[in-house]
Amino acid sequence: MIGIRTFWSALPTEGRWLLSTVAIQTLGRGLTLPFTIIYLHEVRGFDLDLSGLLMSLIAIVGLVVTGPGGTLIDRFGARIVLLFGLAAMIAGCTLLAFATHPAIAAVGLVLIGVNFGVSWPGFNALIAAVVDGDLRQQYFGVNFALINLGIGVGGIIGGFYVDVDSPATFTVIFLVDAISCLIPVALLLGPLRHVRTQAEPTGETTPAGGYREILRQPAVIWLSLLTFLAMFIGYGQMEAGFPAYARQVAEVSTRVIGFAFAVNTAVIVLLQFAVLARISGRRRTRVMWVMALVWAGSWLILGAAGLLPDSLAAAIGVLAFMGVFAFGETLLQPTVPAIYNDLASDHNRGRYNAINSAAFQGGAIAGPIAAGLLLDRGLTVVYIAIMVVGCLGIGVLATALERRIPASVNGVREPESVGG
Repeated sequence: MIGIRTFWSALPTEGRWLLSTVAIQTLGRGLTLPFTIIYLHEVRGFDLDLSGLLMSLIAIVGLVVTGPGGTLIDRFGARIVLLFGLAAMIAGCTLLAFATHPAIAAVGLVLIGVNFGVSWPGFNALIAAVVDGDLRQQYFGVNFALINLGIGVGGIIGGFYVDVDSPATFTVIFLVDAISCLIPVALLLGPLRHVRTQAEPTGETTPAGGYREILRQPAVIWLSLLTFLAMFIGYGQMEAGFPAYARQVAEVSTRVIGFAFAVNTAVIVLLQFAVLARISGRRRTRVMWVMALVWAGSWLILGAAGLLPDSLAAAIGVLAFMGVFAFGETLLQPTVPAIYNDLASDHNRGRYNAINSAAFQGGAIAGPIAAGLLLDRGLTVVYIAIMVVGCLGIGVLATALERRIPASVNGVREPESVGG
């Protein structure tokens, strides 16, 4: 079994720098993420529908800039693009801190969306340039756990600190979010300034590997469909479908929902490393099948909670849903980014990660829309059924993907050669 000490010692210096600050730099995002729409509606007084529309700008802009961002990463390197994105994030958070008019908030959220669009492919390309092989899969998993830790702790602190009757408290958390971005800026300008994600220039002409060429590969199509469906069934429901079902159908309190998100973070942080040790060297597509079954079970638990509304059993069911769902996340997050980056080369790594990001964001946008349409019409059984069937669909897509990628890309270690 691979231990934390063994993993840490195997990392190159740049990898340690990247990983050591993840939880701290995401804490600022955790301070603001759960409270932005509350800030816009209850503190700044914008109508709720306008506040929701403003919030959607982050995902929409992120999706729009992801494609061009991936191309720029391959041309100029992830460092330059990430620095630009972080500058936009700092400016966006600062504007939001003082956004007394919807137009100012809109500009701030657009700038935050720009960062979201380039940060996913940028940081994934940076990670792939620093670590490879089985260590890369482990790194993605540990990185995911630390991101959750930072956001979770930030959310808890923010929940105790902010007060809708004191606008200054919200100004402070947005400024802290902006300041936390200076940590990755310092890393990119300091210890990581020599890391290259783009291919070294050579005298030979290298195929550009544009989006059209990448998307002609069946493996990329199947992997992107899997990513979209996983996001639609999973993260696309976390901000809308799950809370709405828990409140309207299971009839649990907002406090229970808050505890459920805390359970989610705790399970990921506590189990991620143990899960990484168990899946190391195993076919990633088979791991996705396990994840699909785990998620299907979690949705069935939530559906059962809805059968006993406003009861202790319903509250336990909601908490159990998030715990089981989080276990599935620990299986998903190390595998999908690793497959994308093992399929890519240094010439097109940014674009591969941009396709991953676009599929992720597409599912995250479509998920809440579908949840709203179904739950608003009282189709709660249909909603749970679609989630369960969608989970099984992830497994089917994983099987199709397995036939189209090499064993090495699928996480299977090559047999060690016998010396002689």
